[in-house]
Amino acid sequence: MTQHVLITGANGFVGKAVSRALLQRGDRVTGLVRRPQTTADGVREWVFAANDFEGIDERWPVSLHCDAVIHLAARVHMMRETTADPLAAYRSTNVTGTLRVAAAARRAGARRFVFVSSIKAVAESSSGCPIGEDDTPTPDDPYGISKLEAERALVEYGHKSGLEIVIVRPPLVYGPGVRANFLQLMRAIANGIPLPLGAIGARRSLVFVDNLADALVHCTIDPRAAGQTFHVTDGRDLSVAELARALATQLHAPARLVPVPVGLLRLAGRLTGRSAQIDRLVGELRLDSSHICECLGWYPPHTVEHGLLETAAWYRSTH
Repeated sequence: MTQHVLITGANGFVGKAVSRALLQRGDRVTGLVRRPQTTADGVREWVFAANDFEGIDERWPVSLHCDAVIHLAARVHMMRETTADPLAAYRSTNVTGTLRVAAAARRAGARRFVFVSSIKAVAESSSGCPIGEDDTPTPDDPYGISKLEAERALVEYGHKSGLEIVIVRPPLVYGPGVRANFLQLMRAIANGIPLPLGAIGARRSLVFVDNLADALVHCTIDPRAAGQTFHVTDGRDLSVAELARALATQLHAPARLVPVPVGLLRLAGRLTGRSAQIDRLVGELRLDSSHICECLGWYPPHTVEHGLLETAAWYRSTH
């Protein structure tokens, strides 16, 4: 059965992958974006540039009736924060803005709202045991706090309004078009730069963008997803060293990994004021993604190897 899905942030890295996955199913897709002509081919655009979705209820097109919303738009995690009150800024977009979209969509007839949160809403690290959906959340930065608050506000709104809420918490997402730290890692490996990653054995969960997109499609159509929270991963966790070696292979570049002891890396982080970045690099962050498998019968359609191959092929063709 086909459906009409509204995607906020449809022109982003994940948004374009989700759009393609839905279009391949035969679904109709409307992309809510701030700039015109930025979505994937086949997506109907709705350009709405108001900050934090203010006034979206009044501006909702009369002809726009969607079955489900996938909410990707967010104020994302920033390494160098410039706002005087970061938490207030994150709350304005990620909590207040999210609720505005949910309420407007419900009034327009949507039955389901899939909220793409983040594992940062729960924790920055795991300690020997993968993080499950029922673990007590302890976010430690404004971004993670705002995502957790949005989750809780949506659940409450869903109970009051009847809108079916589905929460998805991905870890780091990679694939063609990836930016930020993952792109920097590929660039360094491709350029043959020695990296102090050889002794890092801690494993971290990842998710290939097309695996995440496939999971989000399932979350819009499967009745069993209503009211659920899911962690979504590739199902195989790599250490940073294993990831770097695998990328080097796919990039046809030498893996120049220097086995610097983790203790020295942490010391360097403290001396340079980059402890948070070093902790993310050397610390374990594993997710238990068995719940979506057991609840929906969903399994990642692509292997880690395939995901890294596609990502490296994109990098080699564009850089």
